[in-house]
Amino acid sequence: MIRTQVLVCGGTGCTSSNSPAIREAMEKAIIENGLSEEVKVVQTGCFGLCALGPIMIVYPDGTFYSRVTVEDVPEIVEEHLLKGRPVKRLVYNDTGDEKKPEGPVSLSETGFYKKQLRLALRNCGVINPEVIDEYIAMDGYAALGKVLTEMTPKEVIDLILASGLRGRGGAGFPTGRKWLFAAGGEPGTKKYVVCNADEGDPGAFMDRSVLEGDPHAVIEAMAIAAYAIGADEGYVYVRAEYPIAVKRLSIAIAQAREYGLLGKNIFGTGFNFDINIRLGAGAFVCGEETALLTSIEGNRGEPRPRPPFPAVKGLFGQPTIINNVETYANIPQIILKGAEWFSSIGSEKSKGTKVFALGGKINHTGLVEVPMGTPLSTIIYDIGGGIPNGKKFKAAQTGGPSGGCIPASLIDTPVDYESLTAIGSMMGSGGLIVMDEDNCMVDIAKFFLTFTVDESCGKCTPCREGTRRMLEILERITDGRGEEGDIERLESLAKTIKSTALCGLGQTAPNPVLSTLRYFRDEYEAHIREKRCPAHVCQKLARYEIDPEKCKGCSACSRKCPVGAISGQIKSPFVIDQTKCIKCGTCIDTCKFGAISKN
Repeated sequence: MIRTQVLVCGGTGCTSSNSPAIREAMEKAIIENGLSEEVKVVQTGCFGLCALGPIMIVYPDGTFYSRVTVEDVPEIVEEHLLKGRPVKRLVYNDTGDEKKPEGPVSLSETGFYKKQLRLALRNCGVINPEVIDEYIAMDGYAALGKVLTEMTPKEVIDLILASGLRGRGGAGFPTGRKWLFAAGGEPGTKKYVVCNADEGDPGAFMDRSVLEGDPHAVIEAMAIAAYAIGADEGYVYVRAEYPIAVKRLSIAIAQAREYGLLGKNIFGTGFNFDINIRLGAGAFVCGEETALLTSIEGNRGEPRPRPPFPAVKGLFGQPTIINNVETYANIPQIILKGAEWFSSIGSEKSKGTKVFALGGKINHTGLVEVPMGTPLSTIIYDIGGGIPNGKKFKAAQTGGPSGGCIPASLIDTPVDYESLTAIGSMMGSGGLIVMDEDNCMVDIAKFFLTFTVDESCGKCTPCREGTRRMLEILERITDGRGEEGDIERLESLAKTIKSTALCGLGQTAPNPVLSTLRYFRDEYEAHIREKRCPAHVCQKLARYEIDPEKCKGCSACSRKCPVGAISGQIKSPFVIDQTKCIKCGTCIDTCKFGAISKN
């Protein structure tokens, strides 16, 4: 009889840190110690606390092990599984309190998880995503059964409308309204349901983690959506760079077909629905819904003018609904628990929870899910553990290349659609990158704009040419060649692009520049007028200086300088000729006395 389960994270983050080898070593050690009838090793999806991976949890006591290695496995088996004594040095006990408990605590009591509410992520890190029976044991496919046997398509759409669920892909359009639009039309019209899993924002991995940890939730939700609008075929468009997600999704679809949950006559109701997978080649523009549909059709992924919208004329010219992975992950629970339950979570106009990929200058890098309206400060400090090395929080970027930077003065802003839009940012798909005092905001704006320029499909002139002109200005500014009037040129170009670009990618591309100009204008002015980068990031604006009080006159820096910019006499302070200095930093690396600084 199985008395103990050892859950090992099998998400991409932990897999890259060798978790498959840990799982194999654990399975081998369990057999060697005669525990195979009592202990079961379970591969799961992402637990969320990626910064401490590989992660292992032992149930029923709930001991949470972090940063486990293959070498730790024999000790865990011998001490914990055989003797019942958790290996204390590996136990994660961060409760957020000054005095940490001696023994294991439940995940809900730890600082990282205490203020989270995991709805879309409810099964991630809990079940084996490659075993359909484990999903069914967590009420999986019960919502589909209820819909097909107890509800009309209109009742399904009315329920989703009443819940207040909005699309989690970035725009926040009401999901029920999108379904309602697609449900109309002539009877017998071919319709499609599409899942957008083309997650392209830098630092974002929310959809990937759901597909890796709970693929059946997306399959079930797509079937529910298909019933609601009268579709019989669906597509999941997922990035080929997500091999684990693709593998588990493929396994889940095959299992659902075998169980009669996809295909013909589902639950004996006469309802037919099946799902196909289409792999994207990594083009950011294919995250835009019309470009995604064009790509599924086998053409170059370029956006189409709207209207008509996909709900009226979408895939292969037929009515189509497109929702992203996180949106679908909420659907089964809304069906089972009701619209009132879901709408009771979150803020007035932003219902439910939101998943964020928390990265950048943050102690607890990982995947978090919080109720809409949660203050940004709670996410950064209470859940994320604050800024490393005692540095000061400077800004947070939400919405990826389409979003904006939120300054420290607005750190208590509620994270919901309306609040973020009001301060010049946006929800986006859920990337949240934290920056500290060492980040240059002009450089950050340049980074995101560089990404957008590289990813522009080139179809429309405002995006193709306008963003490139903006990038040229930013490059000039960070190179120390900024001119008076550059800020005004950036603002003028940004407003033109926002109002004339063809698709959402181009229309939102200027946002990182506009938000940094709004809140960090002084940094732009310092770069242009003083030829100085306040954060000391922009290399061509750096100034290397020797402190005469600390310089020992050893000449090591002078001998190492590749351009002969340092001169002086032995045992006397040396000096740097700023006209010759190429800002390579070799002198700082060479000096053993800390006499050279970068200013």
